[in-house]
Amino acid sequence: MRVLIVGCGYVGIPLGAELARRGHDVFGLRRSASADDELHAAGIQRVVADVTKPETLAGVPAGLDWVVNCVASGGGSAEDYRRIYLQGTRNLLDRLATSPPQKLVYTGSTSVYGQTDGSRVNEGSPTEPAAPTARVLLETERLLLDSERQKNCPTVVLRVAGIYGPGRSHWLKQYLNGEARMDGTGDRILNMIHRDDVAGCIVAALENGRPGEIYNAVDDRPVSQAEFFQWLADTLGGPQPPRLAEPSDHRLRGATNKVVSNQKLKTELGYRFKYPDFSRGYGAELERMRRASDSIGLEPR
Repeated sequence: MRVLIVGCGYVGIPLGAELARRGHDVFGLRRSASADDELHAAGIQRVVADVTKPETLAGVPAGLDWVVNCVASGGGSAEDYRRIYLQGTRNLLDRLATSPPQKLVYTGSTSVYGQTDGSRVNEGSPTEPAAPTARVLLETERLLLDSERQKNCPTVVLRVAGIYGPGRSHWLKQYLNGEARMDGTGDRILNMIHRDDVAGCIVAALENGRPGEIYNAVDDRPVSQAEFFQWLADTLGGPQPPRLAEPSDHRLRGATNKVVSNQKLKTELGYRFKYPDFSRGYGAELERMRRASDSIGLEPR
């Protein structure tokens, strides 16, 4: 298969390496010529383009079988999200219109579930997010699924939970830096997935996902803040972080609290997680950090 990975970065490079290992012809779209050595080592052919600038997409190769849209905003405002995700996806679909791929996989976000009551949600649950950025992501999903219904581009949507892994472990870094705080009693649920499992879920979606379907990409064990930080404290021999009795407005805005189910992904795509829960994934990350350096400042018990 000829595969294009749009936004070939933190997730896209290991994804491309795995696809290349399986014998696919892989192209990685990036906004600049950076990371050439890393792309080359992974067996990925670089394409310099920017989905927010349609004129640059002329260099996208023809005859693509699979396309993965895993662009990332790197944070930013709702307007940044609209420009990168929504308009960028429109531009990509326009470029692919004359020769649609057999399948396009889009990595969205579980933030589109706006539930705040700790309830369990699946792909059929209501999507009414309060956060403006999540509303843009939902609008992007709908754009793609409309294209699928019109038979313009066969699309599979993956709603991806909070990604962590090598070099990107938000909660762990906050804890090690003494900056972690728990909201209230710490009962808010964290839905997470290791980067390597995101790549694995994308491969499964490319191979087995049904166009027009949505799948939640989240590990087997969503966990409360309190349980997560207790595990870190026990593992590293440190204290529990302090609790914020009254979270500030910026912490409340758009915050959700729900347990996201991955049952459909596991049943229909047959995916088996490399890191099925946070303790295995973060345990592997702690071991990687220990091997790389002895200076993280805390020792395990």
